[in-house]
Amino acid sequence: MKLAKHICTSLFASFFIAVGCCAAAEPIRVLVWDEQQPEQKQGYGDKFLGETLAAHLAKLPGLAVKTAKLDEADQGLSDAALDATDVLIFWSHRRAKEQDDARAEAVVKRVKEGKLGFIGLHSAHWAKPFVRLMQERAKADALKQVPEAERATAKWEFVNDAPYYKLIGRASRITPYVEKVEGAVWRLTLPQCVFPAYRNDGMPSHVTTLLPQHPIAAGLPAQWDIPRTEMYGEPFHVPPPDEVVFEEKWDKGEHFRSGCVWTVGQGRVFYFRPGHETYPIFQKAETLRVIENAVRWMGSAITR
Repeated sequence: MKLAKHICTSLFASFFIAVGCCAAAEPIRVLVWDEQQPEQKQGYGDKFLGETLAAHLAKLPGLAVKTAKLDEADQGLSDAALDATDVLIFWSHRRAKEQDDARAEAVVKRVKEGKLGFIGLHSAHWAKPFVRLMQERAKADALKQVPEAERATAKWEFVNDAPYYKLIGRASRITPYVEKVEGAVWRLTLPQCVFPAYRNDGMPSHVTTLLPQHPIAAGLPAQWDIPRTEMYGEPFHVPPPDEVVFEEKWDKGEHFRSGCVWTVGQGRVFYFRPGHETYPIFQKAETLRVIENAVRWMGSAITR
């Protein structure tokens, strides 16, 4: 057991030494974006959730951290701010409809170009940048389903039946999906980025690290618990992830793919499910480790 622990610790140290060498000369630039709803004070006291997370990351070597919020000029996502960012961490909940479409597209553009990594937290499954990134990934996946000889001439209809804050029935067909209409016309029903069930009773979740060798899982145990959290229940209506790093389960039987990675264009997207603003989830060592790992992994891939 001691030897295994030593090996795991050595691998973890080696990964961050390698990343840290680069970060020492050129820090990874992190922007923590937070809607800042008042209910966060129940879990985080005098600071908002995003401020708490940013304060932790700012103490770590090789990271340069700033915060932004919805009520700032350009909603904190000006071209200058985004151009000075390598990894964007995004928390939103009740005000997704207020997010500016142009600012969301500016995020998507930079991710697709490989200039920005995007981390969506919990209820940011409905954040406009995340929804648009999932739509872009769905379009790329859909083209691969068309016979190669027909791809150049394929014409597309895109169906988006997913208004924000609308749940979906458990029996509903999982989005996204592709259908051939007629001739060269194909129809893509876009991902609804939602799930059929949630329960905010503060019951614990049990997290399993499915990919222990993934950089996002470095230093994390095979299994760990979150004492109080909101439940989301599968199926999650998103494009199939490239990798599922973590899975959550609840004592009542629900489960969720809680740490998903996608490549969108040339960029990386990571969705981390645990949350609800009234619980101090981002003061817990394991969840903070996940975010740090994701930031370093994404930041190491950015080309400036």
